Amino acid sequence: MSVGTINSEVLRQAMVDQLANDHADKGLTLRPEVEAAMRTVPRELFTPGLPVQEAYENRAVITKRRGEENISSVSAPFLIAEMLGQAADALGGLRGRHVLEIGSGGYNASLLRELVGATGSVTTVDIDPDVTDRAVACLASAGYADVKVMCADAEHPVEPGRRYDLIIVTAGAWDIPPAWCDQLTDNGVLVVPLRTFGMTRSWALRRAGVGLVSVSDRQCGFVPVQGDGAYDVQYVDVADGVHLRLDEGQQLDSQRLDGLLETPRQEAWAGVSLPPPTVLADLDLWLATRIAASGQEFVVLTAQDAAISSGVVAPSWRFGTPAVLHDDTFAYRSELRWTGDAFDLGAYAHGAATVAAAGAARRLVKHMRAWVAAGCPAPALHVLPAQTPDGDLPAGTAVDKRHSRIVLAFI
Repeated sequence: MSVGTINSEVLRQAMVDQLANDHADKGLTLRPEVEAAMRTVPRELFTPGLPVQEAYENRAVITKRRGEENISSVSAPFLIAEMLGQAADALGGLRGRHVLEIGSGGYNASLLRELVGATGSVTTVDIDPDVTDRAVACLASAGYADVKVMCADAEHPVEPGRRYDLIIVTAGAWDIPPAWCDQLTDNGVLVVPLRTFGMTRSWALRRAGVGLVSVSDRQCGFVPVQGDGAYDVQYVDVADGVHLRLDEGQQLDSQRLDGLLETPRQEAWAGVSLPPPTVLADLDLWLATRIAASGQEFVVLTAQDAAISSGVVAPSWRFGTPAVLHDDTFAYRSELRWTGDAFDLGAYAHGAATVAAAGAARRLVKHMRAWVAAGCPAPALHVLPAQTPDGDLPAGTAVDKRHSRIVLAFI
């Protein structure tokens, strides 16, 4: 065995050891069969040209760009493990299952091939022939030539008439086209990174009649879906290195933002003491639904490191923090305030009028307190066809997409 092979094996085992620890830190369990698959499949064969050490880092590897936009990648190992775990949990295991993967890099398909075993099957599809050609070559080099690779736009039926126990999407989607539900078996599961209110979660959704009902969700990020299912978010500059992400067809007069962050910052705190395992991604969706229901304008704040280090903003997460615009004020969920091993939730706000900005911070914190008082509930998602009447929707906050009506509730 060569030194390179020994290094690869050592790196692969170390990567999976870290994944198991990461899962435990999040209160999750790395399923034994997922762990075994990840210890088996040589990730470096799906990242040709990359040093083997980088192949086993716990991050995504970008494999194709269009200008400044990332359009294809091999997903981060921790996220692959979590999504495969979601699928296996929802179906009670993947052995013998028939799987369609939408978004093809090869590595995830090879893991799925290990998980479904000899009696199962894996089909992987991508809209980009460069990606599918690369996947074919990588799968063959790793010994998984029995994975079926197709080049097509998966917004539409991939193999008309065929149904799958699992459809797993490895690109960020804004909507769920009818084909994805129609191609599932009666109790089949769709695992999809779905963007709602500008925030993406990996949802495991079980088919229920003409719709889908969530089983679990995880915070995630992916390169966006291309083709007929593409739907771009809009970004508006607030200050140098600070942007607002708009979604669901929002429009915003950027003049409202001129100089807003230069006004004195006001703050409010919830006065709670929460442990580190608290899932704040659930709070962020809670804030989105409560702000939308109040008639105020929900947006997502993103910021570059330089803007944070210079004190322009101090968001809870620089890649996507819940925020609200109302009249001439702007408030967002702040960085956490720690006392020992517990933290408090807060809001920062700006506005030309100090009193109005302080009120905006307090209103946002009130929603946070309500979430804590309710027991920090997790979100549940229902997906129904676009033509579903209001009276047939379950309780919750409805968001209308192209093909579906999505209802967010909390349990």
